[in-house]
Amino acid sequence: MANFFNFEADFVNSLRCIPMQVRYKLDTCGIKLKLSDWLQMTQDEREAVLELPCTTQTEIDAYKEYLQQLILEKTGTPVGQLPVDAYPAWMDSSTIPTNLQEKAQELGVNLSLEQWVALTPLQRFALIKLSRPSHENKNFPHAIEEFHLI
Repeated sequence: MANFFNFEADFVNSLRCIPMQVRYKLDTCGIKLKLSDWLQMTQDEREAVLELPCTTQTEIDAYKEYLQQLILEKTGTPVGQLPVDAYPAWMDSSTIPTNLQEKAQELGVNLSLEQWVALTPLQRFALIKLSRPSHENKNFPHAIEEFHLI
């Protein structure tokens, strides 16, 4: 069952954007999926990508294979590959990434380690992704509020 964040509410019914839980799976399996590739998929295919498990190594491999085949069929081009971080920052509950802390401070929020530890890996992933300098960051304040960090 898919669980969406409230800050994603404006697009979850249509899945016109790639939800955080899919982005999380993409980073887990090392696939760079462009929005244009995502939009080539049917609604059923997007839902399958959303629902397919991607936790164990077997599931991660199957997820990656499924997406690689799907994108190749849809676009005629192999999907982009990303390096997979063996120890991603969102799995480390002992350290708050500096750029995330700085972004939170711009909103007047001082994230404590206790708060960071209490977040799920998916919530930490979302905050890290939404705080990147290359991201438009419009949902970052909404995520901070949704995760009760204010």
